[in-house]
Amino acid sequence: MARLPPLNGLRAFEAAARHLSMKDAATELSVTPAAVSQLVRGVEQQLRTQLFHRRNRALILTEAGRSYFASMRHAFRLISEATRRLQTIPNIGVLTVSAPPAFAASWLVPQLGDFRTLHADIELNITTTRRLTGFSDGVDAAIRHGLGRYPGLRCDRIATITMVPVCSPGFLASLVKRPRNPADLRDLPLLHDAGRQDWALWFQAQGVGELGQAASGGISLDDQMLLIHAAASGQGIALVTETLARRELDRGSLVRVLDLGWPQEFAYWLVCPRATADQRKIVVFREWLMDQGRQVKRRAPPTKRGKRDLTP
Repeated sequence: MARLPPLNGLRAFEAAARHLSMKDAATELSVTPAAVSQLVRGVEQQLRTQLFHRRNRALILTEAGRSYFASMRHAFRLISEATRRLQTIPNIGVLTVSAPPAFAASWLVPQLGDFRTLHADIELNITTTRRLTGFSDGVDAAIRHGLGRYPGLRCDRIATITMVPVCSPGFLASLVKRPRNPADLRDLPLLHDAGRQDWALWFQAQGVGELGQAASGGISLDDQMLLIHAAASGQGIALVTETLARRELDRGSLVRVLDLGWPQEFAYWLVCPRATADQRKIVVFREWLMDQGRQVKRRAPPTKRGKRDLTP
């Protein structure tokens, strides 16, 4: 292949030949007329061919210039059309989504087969982290746990959060007396979310006064999925996010200790920069994810609602 002139030079020549004006070409390309003139001269020097007759206030294409311009104009039209087609092909591209580990493992990943079936042309990458992405690391969209107040980002609620007390069927059957109200849990083996006071706040929200040792003692785990697995293995009663425990509840490896939910102010949100929110791959994923959330909500059995979250 012959050594080609620089693309910037070719763009400058094509614009100057189309306008027959260095000034108008400069305006189109957002550079100075001198810069356009220099770029064109560079092309001529590399090709060893004069492309313009330069008059006082006019440009006239040489015969070689007219032939070269026709080819260059066609080439740039092909590039422009190929770019336009690429940008309008639905659902194409790689989509990178960041999500909290527990949400990804229990809620998102088990449903990805459905997304793959519907949108096989999207290459989906899931990364897990507890940190908030700044969208400067190649992440297109992220799932966040919070209030949905993120300046500069589009936020769509995926799932509300309700905390429910759960345990394994075997653990519940082993109890001398099945709990009937929140106060009955005060002296039972409780599993705790390390670094949080979920049980203390839950008892407070349910109007339970003095607590037994179980409210502050027992096993502590620093991840919701670990709490869910510990409860499913018969280690005690865990207060978990119903959304994350949905599969275990549906399978019967977990059961509700009480038919009572503790709604939270926080929710799970899909967020992305507003500047890219209308990209086809993000729109498709957002619509699919929200539809999955609606389906999960419809499948969930009704639960009595306790008092609202007391956390600040």
